[in-house]
Amino acid sequence: MLVRLLYASRAAEPVTSDLVESILRSSHAHNPALGITGVLCYGGDVYMQVLEGGRGAVNGLYNKIVRDSRHREVMLLLYEEIAERRFAGWTMGQVNLKKINPSLLLKHSELPELDPFSVPGGASMALLEELMATASILGRTG
Repeated sequence: MLVRLLYASRAAEPVTSDLVESILRSSHAHNPALGITGVLCYGGDVYMQVLEGGRGAVNGLYNKIVRDSRHREVMLLLYEEIAERRFAGWTMGQVNLKKINPSLLLKHSELPELDPFSVPGGASMALLEELMATASILGRTG
């Protein structure tokens, strides 16, 4: 059974390119064997990530993220059983919101900044889908 999980968290330390690369390297190394695909979106001190895959693998990875010292205030935004993946082309795509037109963020929230804590999970998922549609997600694997 496939599931999709969307969560947000705050960075426990300043988000640097080295920190993001460390997270992405780990994702690229481990996610294929687990059958997990998804996208990591970050802006300011906020991470938002969607994970897709088998229920056990996704739940296991989410529990690991909750315990990861790089994250604080981890919040589950959306969890659903799915018939097919939306982010199947990425072992872990990435979006740096500093490089995105602020009007795209404003379309889905009150302010032109990433704040998934104050909007419905569906609005955050809509933002990710729009980022995918506008080719804003980097790291495509297939």
